[in-house]
Amino acid sequence: MKATQQPDRKNLDVLSKGTPRTHVIAELGAPVWSDSKDGGTTDVFAFKQGYSRWNKAGRAMFHGAADVATFGLWEVVGTPVETIADGKDMKLQVSYDTEQKVRDIEVIKGADLIPK
Repeated sequence: MKATQQPDRKNLDVLSKGTPRTHVIAELGAPVWSDSKDGGTTDVFAFKQGYSRWNKAGRAMFHGAADVATFGLWEVVGTPVETIADGKDMKLQVSYDTEQKVRDIEVIKGADLIPK
């Protein structure tokens, strides 16, 4: 059950230059900090990069099968594993130009999760 409740995977392609700010906020959620000056805006986002629907479903099926095969004993191992594997923390600073489109990003935490 815990595997299906993990955070969803965010589409980080919205961080491409020229993407409208509204699209970034729709995908990543509300920024934890925002500032406007000289016509541009800077947002800081903090979130957990989760898992795809297929990944979560596969993990849930594995845990279910392991529960059946071990007569429920798998819960002793499976629950802590899913508690630890709850996504990876990310923190990003996104700067927008005067037209509110992505100008550049600075990864504060989670650089290994950004597509090249």
